[in-house]
Amino acid sequence: MLLPNDMTQITALQSNRDRLPEWFRSQTGLGGADQISTVQQIIRQHGIHTICEEGRCPNRGECYSQKTATFLLMGAVCTRNCGFCQVDKGAPMPLDLAEPQKIAEAVRLLGLRYVVLTSVARDDLTDQGAGHFVETIKSIRNLEPDLKIEVLTPDFRGDRALICQVAGAMPVCYNHNIETVERLQGKVRRGAKYERSLGVLATVKQFFPEIVTKSGLMLGHSETESEIIQCLKDLWRVGCTSVTLGQYLRPSLAHLPVQKYWKPEEFTALGDMAKEIGFSQVRSAPLVRSSYHAGEE
Repeated sequence: MLLPNDMTQITALQSNRDRLPEWFRSQTGLGGADQISTVQQIIRQHGIHTICEEGRCPNRGECYSQKTATFLLMGAVCTRNCGFCQVDKGAPMPLDLAEPQKIAEAVRLLGLRYVVLTSVARDDLTDQGAGHFVETIKSIRNLEPDLKIEVLTPDFRGDRALICQVAGAMPVCYNHNIETVERLQGKVRRGAKYERSLGVLATVKQFFPEIVTKSGLMLGHSETESEIIQCLKDLWRVGCTSVTLGQYLRPSLAHLPVQKYWKPEEFTALGDMAKEIGFSQVRSAPLVRSSYHAGEE
């Protein structure tokens, strides 16, 4: 499987038009090799997944050193086929009912202070995996009751009962990524809808106003600045107060090509605009990912 932030693989596979600009390449680098090795050993021993490792996130060493990690629930095969995503697609394996306890034990061994729980889409399950999120939160809190937990969920096909089931477990932050601007949703997020994603965040804020809601966009799919600003305003309108903006990287030639590499100064300007709209937490830079500095207030 090709991984989007493995710079050697990407550079070797992409055409000259897609080749990473020098200013972007100079920012990459894994760092924290000892931290990465320790986490890799523990997740292998427990037979679990982290999106940090599955995606070879360039920030994972930094996050591990800050005692933050993002776990990928319900396997590494997704029932959807988004044009940007590196996760394998197909028929998932049955749920590992022991996974919540395995993750809780890994969290304890790693001494984490902040955990993000995300998952593949599981449209094959009756509850689309909502119950598994809740069981994992419960298992972690049984061992580490004071640890802060953020969730990054699929859209649950807009089922408000399932959204509230996860939010009712009271994570400190409920994250659902809208990924791209309205015009590009069908091309980039096959099976997802712009208004549905806004509805996920609106539902959380309506029934659990004390929970921070968060979303993120990948830039580089031909979106315009005005479209990004409109998307940010739409997110703000439904009560989202935290946002991440990062550069899309093409996982392989089978995925959507990068249409533009936004420059660092452009990310800075967009981040400033997000703050002007009213977002209280903004992360905007080429290497920013959904969970970047997630544990910071």
